[in-house]
Amino acid sequence: MFRQHNTIITVFLFLIVSSCSSKNNNSAISINQSKNDTIVSLTVEQIKNAGIVTGYPEEKNMPTVIKLNGVVDVPPQNLLSVSFPMGGYLKSSNLLPGSAVFKGQVIAVMEDQSYVQLQQDYLIAKAKMEYVSVDVQRQKELSDADAASKKSYQQVASDFKSQQIIIKSFEEKLKVIGINPEKLNVSTISRTVNVRSPINGFVTKVNVNVGKYVNPTDVMFELVNPDDIHAAMTVFEKDISLFSKGMKGYVALANEQQKNEEVEVVLITKNISDNRTGIMHCHFLHPNHQLLPGMFLTGNFIVKNKKLIVVPEDAVVRYAGKQYVFIAKGDSKFYMTEVEVEAEANHIVAIKSLLNINWLQQNLVTKNAYVLLGKLKNKVEE
Repeated sequence: MFRQHNTIITVFLFLIVSSCSSKNNNSAISINQSKNDTIVSLTVEQIKNAGIVTGYPEEKNMPTVIKLNGVVDVPPQNLLSVSFPMGGYLKSSNLLPGSAVFKGQVIAVMEDQSYVQLQQDYLIAKAKMEYVSVDVQRQKELSDADAASKKSYQQVASDFKSQQIIIKSFEEKLKVIGINPEKLNVSTISRTVNVRSPINGFVTKVNVNVGKYVNPTDVMFELVNPDDIHAAMTVFEKDISLFSKGMKGYVALANEQQKNEEVEVVLITKNISDNRTGIMHCHFLHPNHQLLPGMFLTGNFIVKNKKLIVVPEDAVVRYAGKQYVFIAKGDSKFYMTEVEVEAEANHIVAIKSLLNINWLQQNLVTKNAYVLLGKLKNKVEE
């Protein structure tokens, strides 16, 4: 009974070891097969007959497209916060975010008894001024005729100047809240004051509601003048030197890539942020008033002086949606290596490796590389 049990255990262990060995062999075969799928070996005669030529990549300056991300932005002078200097209750307003406004349009009506008091004080000061001005003239005549003391005239003249200052002060306060002093009289005193838009544009924020008391420091509305909307594009530190004022490019909303807007570079910031980027400001050559501040953009800009590693276009082959070159090792072996194409122009291609390879030291197939790809595919099928 013991021997039979021992035999069963031995057979079971043998099966486990055999299974592991089989898996390891299959794995090795798979790895070797994957590696061999990228290597082509040819004889010297085959290389000659196929017309295969090799050479080393070069560094050249060539036009390339740099892709950038950014946002729709407006300069500070085109962003306006509307408040009311004296405070008061909001009596009426029909503004909504997105509403269009024009300069001088009434966008709100404010109400408060302090407005009545200011108008009253101004009109009383003007009435008093009429008396003071007459008294100054009378005292001057008496002083000139030595019928009154000089001191009396000086006192009245001082009162006249003080009254002028008071009236001027009231006039400026009235202008600040939108009341024209020249048109103010007893019959036009009002407890309400109109708030008018200082610009042409549209509303981005409404922070008040009817009946709410608004303090002088409260922002009631935020307005934007769309005439100077621009694209603020983020540029990596290594690429900033490639851009200059006057350069043109195309931007589009992140979700509407087919609708390109032509832009022109007008300013590049001179400082670099902590994440090693700078901001490039671009004006829209054909303003699109559908764009709103804060919208995300993508952009394409062609730069002409970027130094890239280039090869002849015949050196790059395309297969299964990817791009490859063949690196020559010795006289007969060629290794297919995946690359990414950065730019193409005048029958040359700029490449960057998906691996850490110094391309300037690699001998590549520069002509008839597709012959090697065909042989490699045939070998895989076999």
